[in-house]
Amino acid sequence: MSFQPVIPTGGIVGWRFLQRTYQGQFQSFSSSAVNERETRYFLDNIGKVKTAEQLVSDRRLLQVALGAFGLEGDVDNRFFIRKILEDGTRADDALSNRLADKRYREFSDAFGFGPGAVRKTVLVTNMEKIAQANLSARFEIGVGQSDETMRISLYAQRELSDLAKSGNSTDTKWFDLMGLPPLRKMMETALGLPQSFAQLDIDKQLDEFKSRLFRLTGSDDLAQFSDQKAVENLTDAYLARSQIAGLQSTISPAQTALILLGAV
Repeated sequence: MSFQPVIPTGGIVGWRFLQRTYQGQFQSFSSSAVNERETRYFLDNIGKVKTAEQLVSDRRLLQVALGAFGLEGDVDNRFFIRKILEDGTRADDALSNRLADKRYREFSDAFGFGPGAVRKTVLVTNMEKIAQANLSARFEIGVGQSDETMRISLYAQRELSDLAKSGNSTDTKWFDLMGLPPLRKMMETALGLPQSFAQLDIDKQLDEFKSRLFRLTGSDDLAQFSDQKAVENLTDAYLARSQIAGLQSTISPAQTALILLGAV
């Protein structure tokens, strides 16, 4: 990647800097010759794609399509991705519905190649949103090369509020969050959950997630994150705990406290 986002420091201080400079940095990234060329190729050609096989056969199209959902690592798994697309999302036994990572379900639904679905590659507005989401995700990858916590924080600004505003039940929203690795990582860290937490029964995980969030915010309902201020508060908790974990591995508790107080 030729463009490297500027992140002068980590933690909450670095996050505030990234927030202030995001629009300018993202515009510079998006307008690079490589990104403009790939976006234009996608928009000029995706409307001609009528089948899953055609999509997975064009690597340039597939990179943008997968990148929009944070699945760029699967670009060489053509058979798997074709199956995801051809199964669609309507049947309970569709592959995307059987995977823990719900980004595959979103990816499959976005193109409409499954049984009974309406093909969406001809919907210009939809495809423009995918092209834009790919740019956002690629920018986040660049951020993550400097600081992975910043990448997850950017992802949460886009995805957490959308999940919160969905019409699903409280528990369904939680299960959806648990199926989105970046949001799950953020929530586990912000709530102080140990690495062994994921080994618990899924229903016990749900109970513990809800209990910990209630203690932190006064509510166990993810709908609270439809308010951007609530997202920011959770992000700060996540970044602070991440920074503490990093600092504790290298310096004394007293030094850690002084550094964090200086960041407030």
